[in-house]
Amino acid sequence: MNTTRSDVVILGGGLAGLTLAIQLRRQQPAIAITVLERRSHPVREAAFKVGESTVEIGAHYLAEVLGLREHLETGQIRKFGFRFFFSEGSRAIDRCTELGVSELLPTPSWQIDRGRFENFLGEHARALGVRFLDGSVVREIALADDDGDHVVRYESAGGEAELSSRWLVDASGRAGLLKRKLDLAQDNAHDVNAVWWRVDGIVDPNAWSHDPEWLARCIPPDRWRSTNHMCGPGYWFWLIPLASGAHSLGIVCDARMHPLETMNTHEKAMSWLREHQPQVAESLERPGHALQDFLFLRHFSYGCKQVFSPRRWALTGEAGLFLDPFYSPGTDFIGIANTYICDLIGRERAGKPFGSHAEIYQQLYFSFYENTLTLYQDQYPLFGDTQVMPVKVIWDYTFYWALLAPLFFAGKLTDVSMLGRLRPKFDAARALNLAMQPLLREWGERNRAAGMVSAAVHDGRMLDQYRIDWFHEMNRALNDTLDDAAFEARIADNVARMDWLANEILTRARATHPQIGDHGLDALLVREATQRPSLSSQWYAEAA
Repeated sequence: MNTTRSDVVILGGGLAGLTLAIQLRRQQPAIAITVLERRSHPVREAAFKVGESTVEIGAHYLAEVLGLREHLETGQIRKFGFRFFFSEGSRAIDRCTELGVSELLPTPSWQIDRGRFENFLGEHARALGVRFLDGSVVREIALADDDGDHVVRYESAGGEAELSSRWLVDASGRAGLLKRKLDLAQDNAHDVNAVWWRVDGIVDPNAWSHDPEWLARCIPPDRWRSTNHMCGPGYWFWLIPLASGAHSLGIVCDARMHPLETMNTHEKAMSWLREHQPQVAESLERPGHALQDFLFLRHFSYGCKQVFSPRRWALTGEAGLFLDPFYSPGTDFIGIANTYICDLIGRERAGKPFGSHAEIYQQLYFSFYENTLTLYQDQYPLFGDTQVMPVKVIWDYTFYWALLAPLFFAGKLTDVSMLGRLRPKFDAARALNLAMQPLLREWGERNRAAGMVSAAVHDGRMLDQYRIDWFHEMNRALNDTLDDAAFEARIADNVARMDWLANEILTRARATHPQIGDHGLDALLVREATQRPSLSSQWYAEAA
């Protein structure tokens, strides 16, 4: 049997595996990398995979860390931010509460056609010298017990062959080749399901109204370029445009409130839409939106016992863990995992100790995952609440832009000394968020008990995030270049902003329900730091 050797073998040539290969080659041009991918390339555009929406960390990773901005600008769609319509049961979308930006925020993100993008990544990786073997099926993995090489046996059109490697990285997605072999799967108690499909043609929300004032709220009037969320109790429905001219659609729901069996075929999903989002259903039933594919996933969210090992193996992307598509964190966590893996491989190749770093990076990675998971767990009942959910979105964004996003943009993920100095601020922010999520949940529960959540709010409000000056500035400031002292000061200011915002949210919640619990916030808040409001009074008055 033919045996060849690489410094690194990556199992899986999708988004996680190919971006890792590109990042490694950019950082270490002499490194020998082989990627084994089951699918033959080129893959089909559009009807291929989900995970099309990026947010700030993932977008920065692709554009700047990997140097792919030109492709993103010319081959994909610039995203017009997140947009939320609280439109349960409504045909009059222009009369429902809308949350989003009226203009583009400074830090860009993109909608990614995964088929087109992964074809591009494969070609780009090969051009950089990566050995990309598509149409190759992994048959056996033998991990080294000592300092020797790992061995992978695989099959392709040329027959069976073996690869030996110093490092082995599993990027095989939900196949989880190493996860299954090492029994690393872990439940995370977030019980959610999803169905999704692609259709021909672009679905444009602006076609849902002839009201000139409503149409003019966005500059430019490109609502279709947003990741549009149609929200209701226990679910959200996505619309994401793709550069190939198709549109990605999906229902994500709390398994207890919307059983998967009510939507696990295209016919059932359309019937579900006719009940919960009739305007969308009517749009999709018009000519020009032929079905391209249909897929579903039960219990799609999960954790992992281990992702980085001093035995020179690692997991990245969905081969390790997966949170939730809401807020689109998938590419973020690929960028974070790949950055840690590149650093570990670089340390080992340079003869530096790396085992302790593998443990530290895993602790950090899991803490990022666990903190982000709190944004989703048991929160889906809030998704139809037009009072609480807009406030939750602002809080969740603020948490993201205050800590994890600045760390990534500044290249500080592997700066252990800096992370040690920032730990008190991160602990304070974590405590605030751990108190805020149950407060928001109780607020929503009390609203439902009081009958304050209607099936659809027909008031036509536009809650414009662009108009919140500090919110806009937090997004812009991600791109600032700061020295270490200024960066530490920025993180401290961001945590103070979270404190101000938490105090205002608690005050607003108690104004609605005086008996609401504080969930530990009273003991955490630095009240002398709350001299200026965090949300403009006009914006919040509209939200409330």
